[in-house]
Amino acid sequence: MISRTERILIIDADEKSRMDLARYLEARGFYVTGYPDLAGAKALFDDNIPDVIFADLSPEAIRDLANRLEEAETFTPIVACSSSESSADVVSVLRAGAADFVLKPCNDDKGALDDVLGKLFDRVRVNRLNQLYRQELEEANRDLRDGIAELRADQRAGRKVQLRMLPEHEQVMSGLHVDHMIKPSLYLSGDFLDYFRISDDKVLVYIADVSGHGASSAFVTVLLKNLTNRLQRNFRRGSSEDILYPDRFLERINSELLDTGLGKHVTVFVGIISLSERKLNYAVGAHFPMPILSFEGGETAFLEGSGLPVGLFETPEWEVYEVALNKPFYLTLFSDGILEVIREKGLDEKERTLLELVSGGRHTIASLGEALNLEQITELPDDIAIVSVTDTINGSDNTPSK
Repeated sequence: MISRTERILIIDADEKSRMDLARYLEARGFYVTGYPDLAGAKALFDDNIPDVIFADLSPEAIRDLANRLEEAETFTPIVACSSSESSADVVSVLRAGAADFVLKPCNDDKGALDDVLGKLFDRVRVNRLNQLYRQELEEANRDLRDGIAELRADQRAGRKVQLRMLPEHEQVMSGLHVDHMIKPSLYLSGDFLDYFRISDDKVLVYIADVSGHGASSAFVTVLLKNLTNRLQRNFRRGSSEDILYPDRFLERINSELLDTGLGKHVTVFVGIISLSERKLNYAVGAHFPMPILSFEGGETAFLEGSGLPVGLFETPEWEVYEVALNKPFYLTLFSDGILEVIREKGLDEKERTLLELVSGGRHTIASLGEALNLEQITELPDDIAIVSVTDTINGSDNTPSK
């Protein structure tokens, strides 16, 4: 006899039939329990539901038994047993919920009984596997929902940290009015910007776009903020003048990115405006589009320049460019996300539209946002960052209007 784990319940008021079927099934290796009526078998439905039930019961009792099994959320097929050969009786018990029918005495036709058991236990095994897979899927979905909720909470917290790292809006520094805007495409932004006074007449402004999206890119923005704070502190202490030179500023970012091993690189534009010398010194770390420089009553154009991305190469070098600021000016910096919201198809057309907006007087964050309908856009294909710098000295009142 082969040892099996399947449990079979027999419900039959005919003790001889019940015992004969039990002996046959036990000889086949099944664990068998028998009761003369449904009332006696009810205790099994609390904690030890069988795998198959053989029952000689009326259609009404079969229906009641099938309902109990359904309420217990278990797949336990019922095999109706009867000495009646009436097709109407067979149809009645099958309609009541029986999965199959065998003629009593059940163990007379052993081949037919074995076939019934084989089919039923195949169905039981498939159903039990489906239940197991469903439970595992529900647990996985529950874990996924919990993980997503936790991730969203982390992202919201990260977003608050990023917002706190940004400079204050509408700052006036050494005669310059500086403002900014960041619109992330996700919770966290891979774009970053900053501006601050280096000395009484020098202001540094930069904009950076980290490769990729998500938490790892947002982490690089924290690194940028930490680095600029350290460079300012070192300059005040007299231990380093790296922050006075755009190319050395990019070198420091490059070195620290490589040290992190995150596999991230950054495109950066960094400029230092000297009000006493009326000039802009800047370096370009593959940033695009280039900032737009506009002189009051004069020319508006993209700044010239190029350079390697930051964080990819061990010993890169960057050229420092210089532009005279001998007239009141507007300087507008963008991340490449701005090009995604301009509807023109080609890149040249997008750049031309952006240049036309700025040359047409759209120098401020508010006017640019209005022209591009940025407040109305709820889903962005990429992060957008903008910095506007307005020259308010030389006797001209060029404070940007809203």
